[in-house]
Amino acid sequence: MTGVTSRVTGSGRTTGKAGQAVGRLALRTVVGATMVAHGVKHGRSLDGTAGWFGSIGFRQPRAQAVASSVVEVGAGASLILGAATPVASSAVVGTMVVAARSVHQPNGFFITSEGYEYVLNLGAAAVAVAALGPGRYSVDNMLGLDNRLTSAQRGMLALGLGVLAGAGQLALFWRKPAPNGVDEPTAAVPSTTAAVPSTSEQSS
Repeated sequence: MTGVTSRVTGSGRTTGKAGQAVGRLALRTVVGATMVAHGVKHGRSLDGTAGWFGSIGFRQPRAQAVASSVVEVGAGASLILGAATPVASSAVVGTMVVAARSVHQPNGFFITSEGYEYVLNLGAAAVAVAALGPGRYSVDNMLGLDNRLTSAQRGMLALGLGVLAGAGQLALFWRKPAPNGVDEPTAAVPSTTAAVPSTSEQSS
């Protein structure tokens, strides 16, 4: 009886591990494929993408369009393969940070109003992929890299590196555009000489 129980328990554990591996693969694939799709779309219409980056306040919009396409396709493909998973996840987080701050945050939460609902969920999913690990069906697992860090370390790496990268891009290249695309006027500096009466005025 004990032997039967052991076999049943062992079978359950095996099934559970296989289910976890499939779940991790599914999550990786969905997040990764979404990023690849966006990157390909941006790459196929670079002129339009560059114009859009310029319209929301980014300097060097053409370079931003190219970088966006390359990062999205590269990060997405890495997630699908399960290669350098925490780093790929951080690229997704960074992309979502930039999108949230430059476009979605002023519009509230819901995606129906162009809010940050979608980018928040995709960014959180990327952190979850990193924390859970790529699983059995991954390049990282094949190379023995999937357990070099703890789950918490992988998640914090993806979140921290992504937020830093996104904040750096915003600080270097983005300025919130003025309403209606009109530059805000520079405040006039009052002339100090205007307040000093002329010699003729003093003598009168």
